[in-house]
Amino acid sequence: MTDSKTCNIVVLISGSGSNLQAIIDDLSEHPQARICAVVSNKADAYGLVRAQQAGIAQHVLNHKAFADRLAFDTALMQVIDQHQPDLVVLAGFMRILTPEFTRHYAQRLLNIHPSLLPKHKGLDTHQRALDACDQEHGCSVHFVTEELDGGPVVIQAAIAVQRDETAEQLAQRVHALEHQIYPLAVRWFAEGRLRLGEHGALLDEQPLASSGFQFQS
Repeated sequence: MTDSKTCNIVVLISGSGSNLQAIIDDLSEHPQARICAVVSNKADAYGLVRAQQAGIAQHVLNHKAFADRLAFDTALMQVIDQHQPDLVVLAGFMRILTPEFTRHYAQRLLNIHPSLLPKHKGLDTHQRALDACDQEHGCSVHFVTEELDGGPVVIQAAIAVQRDETAEQLAQRVHALEHQIYPLAVRWFAEGRLRLGEHGALLDEQPLASSGFQFQS
């Protein structure tokens, strides 16, 4: 944390920024945290408009302008570190991060994934849940490590999969859960309640289960 006890947050996005908006709205009532900047790898990401409307600094860094993934991540770290972040939040940032990046922000890097981890790591999670005939599906907030979608889970929210629903319908229902649990996890971190310990995530210094805190909507 900073000396002023304010948690400085940088949010990374690639698209519409609906989770960003949920976090902006939630933190408006929590002065101990502030989003210092929003960074996107796509100039047309609507999340940049959301940031502008909220008076938050915006940066665009096009990954296609760099020779490789590490070159992009190195430049990205330089942009992020201008804001001296206590926490970096991945909110629909569609890039696989290098080990150098995840190590640089170790213990202060959060992501949200649209599945009940460790199920369905990677992409197309909603269709994969339907194809697997899963009875429940949902989303997970987790600390980011070098393992893709494999870091310690902080909080999960689940819903029952409905008969005959489409992947798009399921995705919409999961998105609604994301907008509830991601701001909560960010707030826990900002308040000093959440941290990554040697053996996993801790909430109020108590170890969280491997599946994290189970949110009830």
